[in-house]
Amino acid sequence: MTNPPERRQPQTFGLPWPDLNDGLFYNDVVRPSDSELTLIEFYSSKYKNSAPRLGWVQRIESGQIAVDGRADTDPNTILRVGSELVYHRLPWREPEAPYLLEVLYEDDDMVALNKPSGLQVLPGGLFQQRTALTQLQWWASKQGSSLARQEPHPVPVHRLGRGTSGILLCAKTKLAKTHLAAYFADGTSSIEGNRIANLETCEVRKITKIYRALVTGILSDDKVIIKQPIGMVQYPGVAKGLYVASPSGKPALSKVAVVERDVQGNHTLVQVEIQSGRPHQIRIHLSFIGHPLLGGTRGQQNLFQETVATTCMHIKWFSLTQLPIRRPKLPHLFHLFSLRKRRPK
Repeated sequence: MTNPPERRQPQTFGLPWPDLNDGLFYNDVVRPSDSELTLIEFYSSKYKNSAPRLGWVQRIESGQIAVDGRADTDPNTILRVGSELVYHRLPWREPEAPYLLEVLYEDDDMVALNKPSGLQVLPGGLFQQRTALTQLQWWASKQGSSLARQEPHPVPVHRLGRGTSGILLCAKTKLAKTHLAAYFADGTSSIEGNRIANLETCEVRKITKIYRALVTGILSDDKVIIKQPIGMVQYPGVAKGLYVASPSGKPALSKVAVVERDVQGNHTLVQVEIQSGRPHQIRIHLSFIGHPLLGGTRGQQNLFQETVATTCMHIKWFSLTQLPIRRPKLPHLFHLFSLRKRRPK
């Protein structure tokens, strides 16, 4: 009797986050229309949403703003055309976030990671350092092999919401990044201009993204195709507005299939394949058909804003074919399904 093969120990990497990040630096060049303004007039008018006038006075007097390479603590300094301004936002403690990443697949061109829920992919908002990109950069800086010679900083080629766990595909070289990014754009470009047709015989994409999500209510149909456009609307208190289901928005296509119905709990586990990649598309489309993500919407009934507490969405697999890059032995078909099916408690 042969012994079963040993289970491979997962390869993980990640460094604990420092208590404080490095802060941020914002650069400006004084234009002719801004000449003769004082330093406080420039910042309090141009960035009035960042801080009140008194707040900018305090930042200037504490030496956080440099003019042409030297800290200037006088709010009444007259600006000259072409002067370079740098505002240093002081370091701060970012919200808690996981830091360990599991390697699911790796070769000379790419690495696939199991991104945990709670980790942001790219810098934004309060998360400027505690991101998957930062951990990738730290990891790459420690590699002394061909990785460092080809591409010092591997980068994600797509995004997953901070509250979403799943497979994050990252390119190690510029060439791989170019081709992978084009593959991810295939689905969106094919439905641009409201050209959503022949949905059942849609062209097979080189990369397929399939999510699993737990939604409220019981879906009666086993399969649902959602073609509702998604656009942005202005909303009080949200500077950039909200993405919502809107007839005037951009085309979006989601294919929903029921995996399991929990009649007693009034929940349905669904699998969602997205052909386009609109912001918050899955949350918006599922809410549009009356089955929002469990804990995945907030605000008013017709406004579907992302809730980072949602942890039940998972990418199931990527299917990657014929990546036209230098290494000819790249696998023709790349399937990953090492994520465990998890449900919210």
